[in-house]
Formats: sequence, C-alpha cells, structure tokens
Amino acid sequence: MGFQAPTDRKKWLAEFLGTFAVVFAGTGAIVVNDLTGGVISHAGVALTFGLIVLSMIYAFADVSGAHLNPAVTFGFFFARRFEARQVFPYILAQSLGAIAASLVLHGLFPTHSTLGGTVPAGSALQSFTLEIILTGILMFVILSVSANANGNGTMAGIAIGAVIALEAMFAGPVSGASMNPARSLAPAIVSGHLDSLWIYLIAPLLGAGWAVLACACVRDPRCCRARLFPDGDR
Repeated sequence: MGFQAPTDRKKWLAEFLGTFAVVFAGTGAIVVNDLTGGVISHAGVALTFGLIVLSMIYAFADVSGAHLNPAVTFGFFFARRFEARQVFPYILAQSLGAIAASLVLHGLFPTHSTLGGTVPAGSALQSFTLEIILTGILMFVILSVSANANGNGTMAGIAIGAVIALEAMFAGPVSGASMNPARSLAPAIVSGHLDSLWIYLIAPLLGAGWAVLACACVRDPRCCRARLFPDGDR
C-alpha cells in the first residue's frame, strides 16, 4: 500500500496540536518561572520556545508543513507557496490550539494573572517595530530553509528553532518576542489582558510580508514569487 497524502482534516489537526504544544510549553515556561521565583530563568524560557518549535517541526512538518503560526501561514501564502483555500482553516486551527493551551494553563495555574502573555516593556511603537523586524528575520529563515528542504531537511527545524530562541533571548525583555499572533492572542483572551494585543496581531503579519519581498529580491524567484514579481522575473 503506497503512501497517502495527509487529508485536510489531518493537516488542520496537526496545526492545532502543534500550536497547542508551542503555547503550552512556551508560555507555560513563563508561568512556571514567575511562580517559582525565576528557577527557569529568561534564558530557559527562550530555549523552551526554540526547542518546542524545533520538536513540533519534526513531528508535523510532513503532515501540515508545521506552520504553527498565522504569520508564517500568511507569509507562505504571500510568497505563493501556500494555497489560498487553506489560509483560514490553518489560522483557525492554530488559534484554537493556542487558546486551548492557555485554558489548560489557566486551570493548572489559576493565580497567574497574564498566563505568559506578551506586553511591551517600553512604548507601543518600540515593541511594534521590534516585532516587525523579529518576525521578518524568522520568516526569511523559514522561507530559505524550507526552499532547500530536499537537500537540507534535517537542519531546517534546528535553524528555525535556533532563530526563535535567539530572538527570544535578546528581545523577550522588551517586546516579549512573540513573532506569532496565536501565541499572543491566546493568553490575552484567557487572562483578559487585551490592551496591547493589536501590536502582536498586526506587526508579525507586516514582518512576514517584508521577509517575502526580501526573499524575492535575494534568492531564486522560484523560492519566493512575491506579488512584487508576478512572473518570477527581476
């Protein structure tokens, strides 16, 4: 019996489960760190995010592509590497998976006020700008390593997990280093802290957009055929 391509439902379930794991482990590390007086540490939280994304990529990449992030789904669509009919189901599955994770964390740690949500440490403009840049770097790496998946698939998860850990390490204390609308949406909704949510919904999408345009400029047009180059020509 030959290999059968994953059905749409399996892809959506993979995105739900993968994003659940990312939010549960990542924001869970923040919650536990806060409640235990910093035992995990900021570096530990950053590494947790990187390692859980790396793990979920290896777990689900062959099923759904392991986007695990609405900004990544949007970026692949903008790059013409993802079909339009799947954009909404993927983002819905990711958002529901993230919210489910935050609900579980709320049940486990009901005294924590923010459930690992992202809030700006400085001005809104500072965090907004930082999230655009951070997500752009992440998306550029994803586009690059996924384009070379046939020859370097084993390293793709490591590269993506590493850039997430790196960016969370240095930018987490400023903006939270979300880079993922679902990761910020879920704890904000469950905890009721919605004031700065707009930053983390809009900025990652803008970041993914500039990464696609940058990819189209510096790589082979077949990698990132952005709408700036509708025919793949430069």
